[in-house]
Amino acid sequence: MILFQSNSLCPLCSTPGRLWCKAQDWEYRTGTDTYDYLECPQCKTIFLRELIKDSLLSIYPPNYYSFSGKSGSLVFKLKDLWDKRFFKSLLRQLPFTSLAVLDVGGGTGEVLDMLKTADKRINYTEIIDIDSTAKNHAERKGHIYSHTTVENYTSRRQFHVILLLNIIEHVANPGEIIQKCGTMLERGGIIIIKTPNVDSLDARIFQKHYWGGLHCPRHWILFSERSLRNMVRSTNLHLRKLTYTQAAPFWAWSVINLCRKKDIRQRKKPLIEHPMFGILSVLFAGFDILRSAVSKTSQMFILLSNSE
Repeated sequence: MILFQSNSLCPLCSTPGRLWCKAQDWEYRTGTDTYDYLECPQCKTIFLRELIKDSLLSIYPPNYYSFSGKSGSLVFKLKDLWDKRFFKSLLRQLPFTSLAVLDVGGGTGEVLDMLKTADKRINYTEIIDIDSTAKNHAERKGHIYSHTTVENYTSRRQFHVILLLNIIEHVANPGEIIQKCGTMLERGGIIIIKTPNVDSLDARIFQKHYWGGLHCPRHWILFSERSLRNMVRSTNLHLRKLTYTQAAPFWAWSVINLCRKKDIRQRKKPLIEHPMFGILSVLFAGFDILRSAVSKTSQMFILLSNSE
């Protein structure tokens, strides 16, 4: 049985939302339901009217990308190089002689694998996620795996780095999750967040069709820079940095869906395996990188800490 939680009020400021778009799960075809995404006129947050409160695995199938591990394609290799450089620069600033890292929603541990090659001080890695198959993969690679939701997770350990990469948009109370992670953070440690930005060119272009940043119905709450900063202010953490990065998958999913909707309805494979996904991702990654100096892209990186 799938239980829904319905609410037309903004989850961040309680302002009544107005319809932004209607969407279906074009990416994994886990169902044929149509979902309403509402926009808050006050803080510009976009949120799903009806959240799937129970049976999460009904919308996160076994072939979900973070459960099954990523492809060895050129797209992902290039992304790895880009991400490794970014994370290495952040970790270099931490003064600790050893590092414990928690990855919330870390799947099979691909990001943690990359981090361990970027910084040899990392001697403890743990993942929180809901898929049992990902658990087996992660543990074989030496990661501790907590098979639960972040809401139900408990730990006596403190972490120097906590990763919330494309995760706060998947939960019903992102502010509470960030605050909870703050209680598990070693003094002087950092929380690294990556999340979609709704105040972006591609969100506006594809609003009436299907914007890939919705990741419907798995993305429940999507932020603007303004609403994200407001939410962080409600916690005990300090926002040290907010930057924008490329969001090529959002562009690729949006364009594929727009051009090949009939074909997508008949396909059983997820959009990430569409033959055009790799090509479009490379093209739009370059486009986003070139324009990021003068305009906002649809992915934000946020760095939080528990010290000034």
